[in-house]
Amino acid sequence: MELKRCPWSEKDELYRTYHDEEWGKPVYEDNIIFEFLVLESFQAGLSWYTILKKRENFRKAFDDFDYRNIALYDETKVAGLMSDAGIVRNRLKILATVNNARRFLEVQQEFGSFSEYIWDFVDGTPLINRPVTTADVPATSAVSDALAKDLKKRGFKFLGSTVMYAHMQATGMVDDHLVDCHCKK
Repeated sequence: MELKRCPWSEKDELYRTYHDEEWGKPVYEDNIIFEFLVLESFQAGLSWYTILKKRENFRKAFDDFDYRNIALYDETKVAGLMSDAGIVRNRLKILATVNNARRFLEVQQEFGSFSEYIWDFVDGTPLINRPVTTADVPATSAVSDALAKDLKKRGFKFLGSTVMYAHMQATGMVDDHLVDCHCKK
């Protein structure tokens, strides 16, 4: 018997693996949360599939998503990233990643961890939605609106409500697996 999955994940094995092993599973480790923030910010205006295909290139280019290192990037490093054909070469998004690493460290300082900060928006518990079709899955929510607004106030860039809702889905803050998906909680 074949597993039932959310229809978007049936494109190929890369998508199926991501869907089955990562998407919607709660993430509490700051380094993984930061990785998804970077990837989601680069995804803005592009397909998630494009970003997933380049994920390993991003990992190499951005020092395994080590936000402590990224916060120290200078213009020379930014120029090097702009010449890396393995990633999305968007200067504003690269600069936003450096900025966001610095803001990430500030949030850690204030809350003890970024995870504590971000999970507080859902009271520490994943929000479980019950979509029947992909049309039932929203692009934003009141929570993603509030989170994006707070991040903007803290100086983060390229993390609007739609990007943050996708981040919440990716990191399991919200479960939007369809009701008949084998991954549904």
